[in-house]
Amino acid sequence: MGLMQGLDNSVVTGRLDQAVGWARKFSLFNLPFVTACCGLEYISVQSAHYDLDRFGAAFPRFSPRQSDLLMVIGTISHKMAPVLVQVYEQMCEPKWVISFGVCTISGGFYDNYCTLMGIDRVIPVDMYIPGCPPRPEMVLDGLLKLQEKIQHSGNERTSRNLHRHFPISTDSV
Repeated sequence: MGLMQGLDNSVVTGRLDQAVGWARKFSLFNLPFVTACCGLEYISVQSAHYDLDRFGAAFPRFSPRQSDLLMVIGTISHKMAPVLVQVYEQMCEPKWVISFGVCTISGGFYDNYCTLMGIDRVIPVDMYIPGCPPRPEMVLDGLLKLQEKIQHSGNERTSRNLHRHFPISTDSV
C-alpha cells in the first residue's frame, strides 16, 4: 500500500499562490467613495435582496487602511481628484479599484471644465461597470469578474505602478 493510496480523499494539493488567490477572492473589504446618484444603486446592491455578503464583499470599511477594494461611485470633479488619489495611496497592497457608473468611467454627460473625464487618469482601474446608473445585476457581475481576476492574478497586481496622465497638486487639499 503506497502513500498516495492511503491519502486518496483526505489531502488536497496545490500551489500556495492559488490558495492565497482563492482566499483574497472571498475576503474583499470595500471602501465606497460615493459622490453622486449612483450611490443609490450601491445602497441597493448592499441590501438583502442582492446579498453582497455571499460574494465575500458585504462589509464596507470606511477607512482606507482597512480596505482593499476602492469602489469609486459617481461623478468626480477636478477638485475632488486629489482627495481620491490620497485615499487610493493610503490603501495597503494589494488593492483593487472598481469604476462604478458612466460618470466615473468617462465623465458621463458632463462635458465641462470641472469634471474629471474618467478616474483612470489619476488612479489605475481594475474593473469598469458602465451604466447610468448601473443595475445591481451588472454590479454583481463586475464583482464576480474582479474576483476571478484576483484569484488568477497572484502577486503581479501589487507591482503595478501608478501612472498619472496629468499632475495633481495636493497643496490645496
